[in-house]
Amino acid sequence: MWKWIFRVLPILYMGIIWTLSSFPANAVVELPDLSIDRFIKESMHLIEFAILYLLFVFAMHTTKIPFSKRINLVCAVIACLYGVTDEIHQSFVPARSATLIDVVKDVTGVAICWYFIDRASFHNRFSKIASFLRFLKKA
Repeated sequence: MWKWIFRVLPILYMGIIWTLSSFPANAVVELPDLSIDRFIKESMHLIEFAILYLLFVFAMHTTKIPFSKRINLVCAVIACLYGVTDEIHQSFVPARSATLIDVVKDVTGVAICWYFIDRASFHNRFSKIASFLRFLKKA
């Protein structure tokens, strides 16, 4: 059952991203201090697509497909392309905007996580991450 949960999570998460991107930026939450509110929301670009990439990696670890450098790169590219798609989607939503810097933040978040997964999976670094990935493979 855990395998199926990990396999469905990326799809559900993509739906959540799409849905939240359909609302104005202040529809879910707006903090009283506008500079903190803006900082947190801008920082979310680094985090939300990094999470999507990780969910793809976790899902791939629950399949019989061997996790390789190529599969790792495919997971990263898909997460980045979804970030681009999300920005295009936001350009059509009233009270939202799409900027190239947001795409750069999305890709940067994915790239940082890709580095850690790559090192844990293929270079014997970050043993706790590697242990978790092995756990997923056995689950």
